[in-house]
Amino acid sequence: MAIHEEVLKAAQRICRERGEKVFYVVDVVRALPHLKESSVRTHIVSRCCVNAPINHPHRWPYFRRLARGKYQILPAWRAERKPQARVEESPATYVKSGALHDTIHIAVRRSAGFYIAEGLELALVTQGRSLDELVANLKEAIRLHLEGEDPGVFGLTRSPRIALTYEDYLSEDDKA
Repeated sequence: MAIHEEVLKAAQRICRERGEKVFYVVDVVRALPHLKESSVRTHIVSRCCVNAPINHPHRWPYFRRLARGKYQILPAWRAERKPQARVEESPATYVKSGALHDTIHIAVRRSAGFYIAEGLELALVTQGRSLDELVANLKEAIRLHLEGEDPGVFGLTRSPRIALTYEDYLSEDDKA
């Protein structure tokens, strides 16, 4: 079962047991001890949240952020559904292809006075008030993400490079 499906089922179970429509990230993390905490958090706050930044290639409209760490399951997903014919997703970024890559690609954008960086190969997001602070936070986030893991599991060499791509609009009118 994909992480996003496990996260949804755990959130549904928590809400059902409490008789509420809201849940907290920490409760889902505790409900899924077999998954990496950072992966669960990333899925809740970014990949499965309709009001999160739109920079993930795959998104599922399961949750809405209400406050820091507090989320609501959207009406269409409140009840557990019977499995239907599954539509296969394109391969995840953690696919072993045999050849190891020496670069971690990062997309950077500016929002509300912060530079925000999101990994394309690794499920991580961080921010900083300046580009220098962002790069320092990014290196720390990558170290923590890879801590205790063989980089080859993520398709990376032992000492990968970081490639930043800065995304911006040509003019304010383009932000529609």
